[in-house]
Amino acid sequence: MTESSIIPVFDGHNDVLLRLRRGGLNSVNAFLNGESAGHIDLPRARRGGLAGGLCAIFIPSPDQPRTDNADFAAPAQPDALNETLAMARLLFAIEARSEGAVKVCRSAADIRRSISEGQFAAVFHIEGAEAVAADLDALYVLHQAGLRSLGPVWSRPNVFAYGVPFRFPSPPDIGPGLTDAGKDLIRACNELRIMIDLSHMNEQGFWDIAKLSNAPLVASHSNAYALSPHSRNLTDRQLDAIRDTGGLVGINFGVLFLRDDGVRNADTPLEVLVRHAAYIAERIGIEHVALGSDFDGTTIPASLGDASGLPKLIDALRAHGFDDEALAKIAHQNWVRVLEQTWGG
Repeated sequence: MTESSIIPVFDGHNDVLLRLRRGGLNSVNAFLNGESAGHIDLPRARRGGLAGGLCAIFIPSPDQPRTDNADFAAPAQPDALNETLAMARLLFAIEARSEGAVKVCRSAADIRRSISEGQFAAVFHIEGAEAVAADLDALYVLHQAGLRSLGPVWSRPNVFAYGVPFRFPSPPDIGPGLTDAGKDLIRACNELRIMIDLSHMNEQGFWDIAKLSNAPLVASHSNAYALSPHSRNLTDRQLDAIRDTGGLVGINFGVLFLRDDGVRNADTPLEVLVRHAAYIAERIGIEHVALGSDFDGTTIPASLGDASGLPKLIDALRAHGFDDEALAKIAHQNWVRVLEQTWGG
């Protein structure tokens, strides 16, 4: 075991619940006992020092023609609420069957306790709020069930906003911002102290939220546009706004958002990922840099492999010049601080 593996990592984004959904409740034991598929299961998390993270519930788009960009009233997916509940049930089933090895965390204190006790600290997160209608009734119920983090959109329109499409090269300034329903959603998230995730917002939506929200601005899994001109990445001006609110950026491991050529090539050195962390740290400060792997949701560097490879990333960050204090901030402390500030404890 390397020295770096003792640094626990709290990760800003994974899509393991979507992967497990395809196998239903039978996939719970596979997650707990280990499997060869995907990037995360409990044994690989333990080997890599992955102490927890935001476990996203994401509903893929149906096989249908895209609607007009302005057609916010059209639902992006049928049965979004039912699918969201099914994946939430998977998360709670993992917790229930784990014999204390997994904890669904509802506060920063829960996360700290879980990390100290060696539990996997899972946070109920929704990526794309199609399960929530404009009346927001479901938001309040889901919050009572444990929802603590929400991205209003994925990269497609919904009733709340226009998600930034995947384009390279392209700035994120594509399409309109929040609808009136979207503004209501942001106010309700502030009221409930649900963290708002900006990673799939287009630029206009980003600035609309920045004007409305009283919470730190957070992009859970995004990178620096200056290094990789992908529409999903953050401009310097957006990075500065995140700094000014005390927020953070979770570095996305996806090669599409790391490379300067926009190519989906798994043979991408970890140093490319490290450069994004270093750029953002230099631009806005080490206190605003974290990790947002996108495990089970995208192509990551082959040299990292899966969650068990996280010590390699910590070693690469250390080799670049990040000391132990900085590594602890990037690995978990910044996430816990921002979540505590957002959630209130």
